[in-house]
Amino acid sequence: MLLMATSIRPAAPSLSFFSGRKASLVSKAKPCSLSTANSTSPKAEPPLSHSSIPTNTNTDRRSGNYKPATWPFEYIQSINNDYVGENYTKRFNELKEEMRKKLKMMDDVDGQELEKLELIDNLQRLGLSYHFKDEIFQILRSIHQQQILQQEGRNIVSGEYSLLYVTALKFKLLREHGFDISQDIFNSFKIEDGNFKESHGKDPKGLLQLYEASFFATETENTLKSATRVTKPELKNYLENYEHSEENVTATLVHHALELPSHWMMLRLETRWYLNVYEKMPNANPLLLELAKLDFNIVQATHQEDLRDVSRWWKNTCLAEKLPFSRDRLVEAFFWGVGTAFEPQQRHCRIMITKLIALVSTIDDIYDIYGTYHELQLFTDTVERWELRAMEQLPDYMKVTYLALFNTINEMAYEVLKEQDINVLPYLTKPWTELCKAYLREARWFYSGHKPTLQEYMDNAWISVSMPMILIHAFFSVTNPITKEELESISKYPDIIRWSATIVRLADDLGTSSHELKRGDVPKSIQCYINEKGVTEEEAREHIQFLIKETWEILNRAQRENLLFSRTFVEVAKNIARTGQCMYLHGDGHGIQNADSENSISKILFEHITVPNPSL
Repeated sequence: MLLMATSIRPAAPSLSFFSGRKASLVSKAKPCSLSTANSTSPKAEPPLSHSSIPTNTNTDRRSGNYKPATWPFEYIQSINNDYVGENYTKRFNELKEEMRKKLKMMDDVDGQELEKLELIDNLQRLGLSYHFKDEIFQILRSIHQQQILQQEGRNIVSGEYSLLYVTALKFKLLREHGFDISQDIFNSFKIEDGNFKESHGKDPKGLLQLYEASFFATETENTLKSATRVTKPELKNYLENYEHSEENVTATLVHHALELPSHWMMLRLETRWYLNVYEKMPNANPLLLELAKLDFNIVQATHQEDLRDVSRWWKNTCLAEKLPFSRDRLVEAFFWGVGTAFEPQQRHCRIMITKLIALVSTIDDIYDIYGTYHELQLFTDTVERWELRAMEQLPDYMKVTYLALFNTINEMAYEVLKEQDINVLPYLTKPWTELCKAYLREARWFYSGHKPTLQEYMDNAWISVSMPMILIHAFFSVTNPITKEELESISKYPDIIRWSATIVRLADDLGTSSHELKRGDVPKSIQCYINEKGVTEEEAREHIQFLIKETWEILNRAQRENLLFSRTFVEVAKNIARTGQCMYLHGDGHGIQNADSENSISKILFEHITVPNPSL
């Protein structure tokens, strides 16, 4: 049976950003009320007057002044990885089985709660947990059942680790893996006025775990939100008063968490960073470290093979050659794919995301810097019609773009049709139409000189950041079988998509807005807030950071309440938000190619970790 999509644009929840300086994504009357009264789809606007739209003759086209690709096709094809040989894979499999046995033995033994929690935490941060999902779940289920039975605060912990450390680590891991655990677990660490006890300031390891755990808060969990406010200045004070050196691992962990909490970090970047830190820990398990290094190199080799394949597709599209004004960022697009779905078996999703982001970067540049308003109207119409004959109205540079898009998306739909007998093409073309309409709306603002309010901007910008389109495609890549209920929900942009996209948009604006304004783009969220509230840029950036945290709280709730979508898809949605935050953490890591992003990409995709040859 073939299931078809409807063409009706669903109403999306409206955001209420600004009722005061500390405005919120959340309604004050009812937390996260989802209003359908005002759809966030691009609103109908009167056409611009002819005097406000440039004519098509002798039009001066803008330029993004983008640099050539850092990693050209020839370099990508020449990559060679020695860590896929039989000696390395044999040793890896031996170590993996040893670790599996250890986990099963730990599950069979009562007690040892701290040892179990720390091993699971290390497995996750070292990028190994995907090999042991069942074993980790069984251990955490036992710990959760014990937590239900035991009286709060009755744990006895000795040695260098405090009760706060163990409790926060337990909460973080249980919440992360979907177990129902209340913030009330932290009540014994608070005083009567609801604040945390000052004595915790002498416990940096416990404070760090509490800080990390606090980012799993939902928007109504005030204890956890208070924990973030209390621990952050205490951790900063710790860094100021203790020497930050390679030997002080705690200080290194604190500094890293304050830059970006682990819950918000792109998984592969976290793994590559933590490998260096774990190696310096006095209690590091040498076998676990060797396993992690081998796994990183083997997974990297898989990613390099994928990159070689997708780079041939990109070269065959000729888009970088035919449209020299646009960004040639195939490796950066692949980095998005790796950040979203790094596991070797997720190859199809990873390559698909790479293609989508490569295409969307080109089309975004057409709308932002090169196309005339009339040409953009024609392109939007052609995408909405989704038929070959519609492209005859386009100028040549748009024809090659449209045909590359048309063929790529149709092929993706064909793959799902072969596998599941479902025609998903309407579900794939619809978000492309809405994306192009969102781009067109921004072009209309540019040509008319319109300065949107922040609310008006965000109603459009969470679509124009392209994440809803990408996540809908990703859903069909990682979901099998697909249910009717999922199909009905996915076309309405459920919360898990909406809030992930919002995080990427806000992070994108923090990293790119200054450059884009210099070339004459429409105001981004920072400038909208400045224009609306009359604040400084620093205050506006602080507010956008505040909104990112609030949006993560809503996304955390959406994950906890999700009963429809697979855990795999939910993780994909969170991972793309994490990747966006890391991509724009130090500026525009996608388009401008700053040193931080180049270093990150190189470490993840091209630089192996030296491991002795097991046969020697």
